[in-house]
Amino acid sequence: MAATKWILDPTHSEVEFKVKHMMISTVSGKFTQFEADVQTEEEDFTTAKVNFTIDVNSITTGNEQRDGHLKAPDFFETAKFPQIRFTATKYENVDNDGSYEIYGDLTIRDVTRQVKLDAEFGGVIKDPWGNTRAGITVSGKINRKEFGLQFHAVTEAGNIVLSDEVRIHVGLEFIKA
Repeated sequence: MAATKWILDPTHSEVEFKVKHMMISTVSGKFTQFEADVQTEEEDFTTAKVNFTIDVNSITTGNEQRDGHLKAPDFFETAKFPQIRFTATKYENVDNDGSYEIYGDLTIRDVTRQVKLDAEFGGVIKDPWGNTRAGITVSGKINRKEFGLQFHAVTEAGNIVLSDEVRIHVGLEFIKA
């Protein structure tokens, strides 16, 4: 089978996260700079070799002060750990209709753990300009403390300021090289 290289289309891709604040509301954020190195056999994404990298300094939550705190040692410590990395290791078909579980190694702050994420394969199409495109949506949850993001605070009333659980949503579109 022929190896097929795919190039990330960043204008049609996103990396977002959500975390509970004070356990009563949700704060959303995103990373604006990321790269993916993807290679498949033909157009079969279940054979994909995937290396995904996020520039942590590109984090934005809509609040400059909070973004600065997230880049500091309490959280990502971007001066020392500028990247988040994910390498896919296994795929399992869930329903024969585009739903998969993706297993892989996620590295944050030089802590690597195997994670399982849900994926929806959108399919492969030809666009109006003759390019072959593929779309994938990945979602899941991680525990931030397992990756060294240890910040913890409690209000005077005893409420937790920030949840340990972080929800991830990644939408990616690729163009066949």
